[in-house]
Amino acid sequence: MFPTVSHFLNYLFGINLPLPFNTFGVFVALAFIAGYWAFSKELQRKEALGLLHPIKRKITLGEPATFLEIASNAFFGFIIGYKLFYALLNYRLFVDDAQTVLLSTKGNLLGGIALAVFFAYWDYKEKEKNKLPKPKTVEVTVRPHEIMGQLIVWAAIWGFLGAKIFDNLENWDSFVKDPIGGLLSFSGLTFFGGLICGGAAVLIIAKKNGIKPLHMLDVGGPGMMLAYAVGRIGCHLSGDGDWGIPNLNPKPFTWLPDWLWAYTYPNNVAQVGNPIEGCVGKFCNELAQPVYPTPIYEVILAFIIFFILWSIRTKIKSPGTMFGIYMMFAGVERFFIELIRVNSKYHVAGIPFTQAELISALLFIGGIVLVGYSQKNKEKLASY
Repeated sequence: MFPTVSHFLNYLFGINLPLPFNTFGVFVALAFIAGYWAFSKELQRKEALGLLHPIKRKITLGEPATFLEIASNAFFGFIIGYKLFYALLNYRLFVDDAQTVLLSTKGNLLGGIALAVFFAYWDYKEKEKNKLPKPKTVEVTVRPHEIMGQLIVWAAIWGFLGAKIFDNLENWDSFVKDPIGGLLSFSGLTFFGGLICGGAAVLIIAKKNGIKPLHMLDVGGPGMMLAYAVGRIGCHLSGDGDWGIPNLNPKPFTWLPDWLWAYTYPNNVAQVGNPIEGCVGKFCNELAQPVYPTPIYEVILAFIIFFILWSIRTKIKSPGTMFGIYMMFAGVERFFIELIRVNSKYHVAGIPFTQAELISALLFIGGIVLVGYSQKNKEKLASY
């Protein structure tokens, strides 16, 4: 396993290059890039078909920098400098525990002040360079795909918050013991929490920019499945705890690699299991029993579903149908994975179920309802 990028580089090239990047975080970033690409392509395609339209927005040119703009730039500059210079001056500590360095109150005061002054001065000079004797208001055209940067930022912020909230609800006992750690930790993220909260934020921003909800949902279906596939690669490579139940069954096929059937996740980033003999460092545990490597199963399934959605997207005409199909695929995929995955269970009326099983079932039912509504109102939605 590769808890950090440094472990991955050492495995591939035999070099020991200390870098403060964990593998899971890198793949989360790649997942957003993949989603950005798919969303942008779909927005552009729907623009070309005339289904989405640009909006007009008024902006004022030539205004000098305001006090609030200069102050906010100085504030962000201070935060960046405060942490960046401290991380560089304590690089070994940053490599060993980037999370603690970033989330603690420790920092470099001079570095913070230096970047605060630089950011404030840079904002002031940029505005002065474009200042007009008399500021003027002009109307600009904003095309739907041009708001992708804004969408991705809000999706990231609210997606992370939602993923943390749902994870802490799912692991309530652990959260109660250490609520601050549970909220601030970069580990422990629930996909469905991110999907619900991040998706809601995207719909709100899209609606403010003239994109109707059903069109935005359809745009997001393939992209979210692609992002999920890429993100799950990070889960598997880092060993973040999203694995399955113990699997001591013999392989059904001799050609099947052991790691694809039952795996112990050595050097896992979750630091769970027995110590590895001779291993030195922070990530020196592996599971006592091999488990189903469910993250890699989800990677395979999610990529297959993405290619299906991507191939049929041009054939679907009624708004809402694409996202309904995505919901059904996502619900079925996750529901069956939950049968062999480690997770906290709830009990209602003597029936055990996991949070993901419940949401998966609701997703599937919601998908059926949405497809039915879309097809039933096909003519009405034609001018949507």
